[in-house]
Amino acid sequence: MPRTRSTQPSPAGPVRLGPDARAALRPAVVEVGDGFWHTRRQVNALTSIPQGPGLLESAGNLHNLRLAAGAAEGEFEGGYPFVDTDVYKWLEAAAWQLAQQPSAELESEHRSGLESDVERIISLVAAAQQPDGYLNTWFQLVKGGERYQDLRWGHELYCAGHLIQAAVAHHRATGRGELLDVARRFADHIDSVFGPPGSGKEIDGIDGHPEVETALVELYRETGEHRYLDLAGYFVDRHGHGLLGGEAYCQDRVPVREATNVEGHAVRQLYLLAAATDLATETGDAELRAAAERLWQAMTTTKTHLTGGLGAHHDEEDFGDPYELPNERAYCETCAAIASVQWSWRMALLTGEARYGDLIERTLFNGFLAGVSLDGERWLYVNPLQVRDGHTDPGGDQSARRTRWFRCACCPPNVMRLLAGLEHYLATGDDDGLQIHQYVTGRYTAGPIAVRAGTDYPWHGTIALTVEETPADRTWTLSLRIPQWCRQFRVRCGEETYDQTDAPVDQGWLRIERTWAPGDQVVLELGLEPRLTAADPRVDAVRGCAAIERGPLVYCLEQVDHPGGGLDDIVLDTTRPLAVKHRPDLLGGVTTVVAAGRRRDIPDAGWWPYRSADSDEAPTDGESVELTAIPYYAWANRQDGAMRVWLPTS
Repeated sequence: MPRTRSTQPSPAGPVRLGPDARAALRPAVVEVGDGFWHTRRQVNALTSIPQGPGLLESAGNLHNLRLAAGAAEGEFEGGYPFVDTDVYKWLEAAAWQLAQQPSAELESEHRSGLESDVERIISLVAAAQQPDGYLNTWFQLVKGGERYQDLRWGHELYCAGHLIQAAVAHHRATGRGELLDVARRFADHIDSVFGPPGSGKEIDGIDGHPEVETALVELYRETGEHRYLDLAGYFVDRHGHGLLGGEAYCQDRVPVREATNVEGHAVRQLYLLAAATDLATETGDAELRAAAERLWQAMTTTKTHLTGGLGAHHDEEDFGDPYELPNERAYCETCAAIASVQWSWRMALLTGEARYGDLIERTLFNGFLAGVSLDGERWLYVNPLQVRDGHTDPGGDQSARRTRWFRCACCPPNVMRLLAGLEHYLATGDDDGLQIHQYVTGRYTAGPIAVRAGTDYPWHGTIALTVEETPADRTWTLSLRIPQWCRQFRVRCGEETYDQTDAPVDQGWLRIERTWAPGDQVVLELGLEPRLTAADPRVDAVRGCAAIERGPLVYCLEQVDHPGGGLDDIVLDTTRPLAVKHRPDLLGGVTTVVAAGRRRDIPDAGWWPYRSADSDEAPTDGESVELTAIPYYAWANRQDGAMRVWLPTS
């Protein structure tokens, strides 16, 4: 548990705690240098974000804004009432990108082009807004101005939430207030319409897709207007009271304070819980905090895939029952992985506990990063853990093949905004010192403390840290997260060396307290031996199987690396050791894991794919085969074919 409450100011990231927040930790400033995440963020900056305006144009999102502004003629384009959010998420991504220090790749023409696109699209948004602050192109154009008559499916407040988040990001990144003015007018309009019984407000209601709640908390943090925080609290507490018919799908079956497990649409659940955590942080609400801790524990122990992915069902994009974690039918929406990171980060700030950083790391490297191709141009909406031999792909939003864009394009700009603001999710500070949650090459700064890090993580486990700035007159604590997966580690600090047998690890944190001087060094070495992982026996889908992991990375087999047959008949030989081979020529440079296996010799089933369990015609050991496992995040970047994470062992 945290030892003190942090009073340090928060930097200008996606979560900027208020001055009276009851948080154990506050976000630190991180400058990401060369390395794994630098490469992924450069692809995002140079390819994914710049292509956004063209894709939004071709999909009709910008056309709709022009129509609403009276600057164009034609029909509404797009089949959903929430297409405006694609624009807002892209604007947020672009804002966080503009907040980066100019680099050789983003100077001059490239950066000025991004600035121009942002200004142009903000002008469109502002022109489409109605005089009283309302803004939703679907209802303005398709529904004849009808408002708040379909809160279950209309997503008007969901759209408002993404607009507010984009506006806050733009204001924090650039200091400019044009989009923030638009967002405040919309928020003020919502505040004038929605409220509890007896408040004199027109509507006692909630949106079918939570999002506005956490956005309103952030608007309070940005403006100091407490009524936005109060409005967020009203919306959070009205979920679960049957205002939308009482369905779990839209978080209306059980109030947050009473819930014992996550349920319903995964993204909606996680956005709502992120808001509940924000409220607990800003108000000190112990009941909301207890609910958030209880629900996070239930989610991670019974409903989270090995990749950090969330969502068992394609139908309704929702959580399944406890331990219902399918492979080929896993949904694991990319947006759910993003929402998981956002919620876990808020939980880390609130509680100071390292376990939230463990899930963030697992999700970032696996369930999240698989959602975008290595070239930054193609996307996965769903992230299954298996694609069978002979798979027939349905196409569209539920495709297991990467797609240029989607009819429901929520995931691509969501990926863009998380990658663009990733440095805000890596480290924290409190009155006792600096906490490093995620390891990157770069500079970590918390108040008067600055530490430089160098690492080739996750390919190698050495993280070299050098103190660059430090108070001269007091001790402080450098806290390093020891990942949950790590079996062996060693740390050298001056003349002292610790390992896992004698290191002062406190609930996942290795804490080193001393009076530091510039130039002091700490070297953390995390063992990255490849390992086999088995699931809880209650996970029926993978009983008798094992998965390959190394460090924070989950691995998978792809058809393209195993010619001569499919993957459905592969069996992993667990008696043979795993070997590591770095392949700079493969998938942008990856470390593979080589394992031994065999192909089962399966008799022809004839007309019926079943036989007696003691039949002489049962499958037998077949030919030996060398298995090459690649990081899961890199699958589906070559040719189409089978893929699997969990491998049968018998």
